[in-house]
Amino acid sequence: MDFQLKNKNALVTGGSRGIGRAVALTLAGHGANIAICGRTQESLDQTCKEIEALGVKAWGFKADVSEHEQVAKLVEDVADATGGIDILVNNAVTSTSAPFDQLTDKEFRYHIDVKLMAYIRIARLVLPHMIPRGSGRIVNIGGMTARIVAPFRMTNGVTNAGVANFTKQFSSYTGRHNITVNCVHPGYTATERVTQIFEKEAKEGELSLDQVIDKRTGDIPLGKLIQPEDIANSVLFFCSPLAQMVTGQCIAVDGGSGEAVIY
Repeated sequence: MDFQLKNKNALVTGGSRGIGRAVALTLAGHGANIAICGRTQESLDQTCKEIEALGVKAWGFKADVSEHEQVAKLVEDVADATGGIDILVNNAVTSTSAPFDQLTDKEFRYHIDVKLMAYIRIARLVLPHMIPRGSGRIVNIGGMTARIVAPFRMTNGVTNAGVANFTKQFSSYTGRHNITVNCVHPGYTATERVTQIFEKEAKEGELSLDQVIDKRTGDIPLGKLIQPEDIANSVLFFCSPLAQMVTGQCIAVDGGSGEAVIY
């Protein structure tokens, strides 16, 4: 199927690893040129090689999205390199696994800066590049803690709930410019970051890693961890003509594990 992404330019933050990498490769596989950012030059270079092998252009930019100045430079550099931005996938992430009484103001603020404020800032800066093109697609990646209680991931819950709210609020503003804004909530996805979370749970609970994984997959009705490509395919849908009338929506790709009823 033609998703009409050929020669479109996409910026994927946190695009060198995990979900971001899968999103970058999936969009590239359908013809989009890809700019990615991250904090490790080696992984940026490797992912760019994989993207270019799909026959499209790739750019890697080292940036810490928690820093406003670096975000501004990132968007300027991407626009200069690509000639224009058609798609933004906000995916940069951090996580602090700890009970509430061990979380400091600094940890809350850092998570908010990396996730919520970075998404807001990048979207604000990208918008002037999309409006003259008469269309655009913005997809925010915000975890399932936006909808569920996770005692050891409270900073995630606060920021992801903010991402979901921002998605809806922002979409009402961008609609007049034919720019859609949507959100994907990944469940437990087989990435390095989730493995680290499981390892910490295993250590604190005096369990083996396999026991923790078995417990987590047992909580998923479909009985397996989500793969990064599952998230990427949802992003692909939002970026395609199939979703041209879908905006302000948050969907969960969680294997059915979320128990909240969302109307």
